[in-house]
Amino acid sequence: MQGVKRKLVYVSAYEMIGLCLSTLGLALLSGTAPSNTGPLAVLITTIAMAWNFIYNTLFEWWESRQLTRGRSVARRVVHAIGFQLTLVVYLIPLIAWWLGISLWEAFLVDLAFIVLIPCYTFAYNWLFDRVFGLPASALPVQA
Repeated sequence: MQGVKRKLVYVSAYEMIGLCLSTLGLALLSGTAPSNTGPLAVLITTIAMAWNFIYNTLFEWWESRQLTRGRSVARRVVHAIGFQLTLVVYLIPLIAWWLGISLWEAFLVDLAFIVLIPCYTFAYNWLFDRVFGLPASALPVQA
């Protein structure tokens, strides 16, 4: 599977799982009910889905211009950490506003996600590539 179809399947499954994890995680970390964190998780998931699509498009554009093809552990780590760090820029102000807390407190609430989501992203990407194969950007160049 390649192209836009691959990206849509990837992002949809990634974010559906992420939505479930986020709702429960935010409820546990903030000490509030899932009925309060559920809508926040939906908003976070919506932002993450849009950013995930954009980020992966940019990453694959960069990846397709590299001399070394394939997805090494190092490349997967860079992908996962890069996605999470750039997403935090959007999410911390949103979490602070939604929960009525300071940016620092929102950062602390999000800290668990900052650590765990790259691990989830790494594992998800590995499994996704095992099930659906590598994207064209990571395949050897055909002469």
